[in-house]
Amino acid sequence: MGRREAGSLPQRLIILGPPGAGKGTQAKKLTEVLDVPHIASGDLFRHHRSKGTPLGIKASEYMNNGLLVPDEITTAMVLERIQPPLDMQGYLLDGFPRNMFQAQALDDMAARGRPVDYVILISVPDDELVARLSGRHICGACQASYHIKTAPPSTPGRCDRCGGDLLQREDDRPEAVRVRIRVYNEETHPMLDHYARSGKLVEVDGLGRIDEVAERLLKAMHLGPSVGGP
Repeated sequence: MGRREAGSLPQRLIILGPPGAGKGTQAKKLTEVLDVPHIASGDLFRHHRSKGTPLGIKASEYMNNGLLVPDEITTAMVLERIQPPLDMQGYLLDGFPRNMFQAQALDDMAARGRPVDYVILISVPDDELVARLSGRHICGACQASYHIKTAPPSTPGRCDRCGGDLLQREDDRPEAVRVRIRVYNEETHPMLDHYARSGKLVEVDGLGRIDEVAERLLKAMHLGPSVGGP
């Protein structure tokens, strides 16, 4: 996809979707079009931990014990990142907000700056999500990633890169994936209703090729296929 002049496009976006919906992939494509920062909550965690910031130290105390990082810490990291003047330049939030606490904190900040333009929801049926995630396998030696249907190794169970054994993460097993999807739905349902009432929610079908989904997403935001190009 080619870029358009950033000033003519909506620039403050949230991308949402259940595990396996492909939101990270679509977020990267969108930021290329919009020429705005891609702000992923996971990247912020890693940044703060590696730098040993006060927020990173607090987050590490929970993560090192296998606990979820509290909303207050996650929210503080994200809101610090999108403080003015970045909110004037634009951003795309990936992985935030995850629940109403985080959404309300973002709304409160936007009330003092510029509001979010669109909240994009990538929708994929649960059975497809289970198939996508439960097919993932990772090399235990070099961490190369495969999928038994869409990107299989040349030799079943063996890594093409280093010959190591391919393993399935515990949270990618079908039963674990269904739990992850259920938790996502429970946490995000009130938030989706909130954004729908505000008129900002845009739902996009996440089935199909990556480029097909990307075109649907752009059309849903009234950018149309003209954004694409050689």
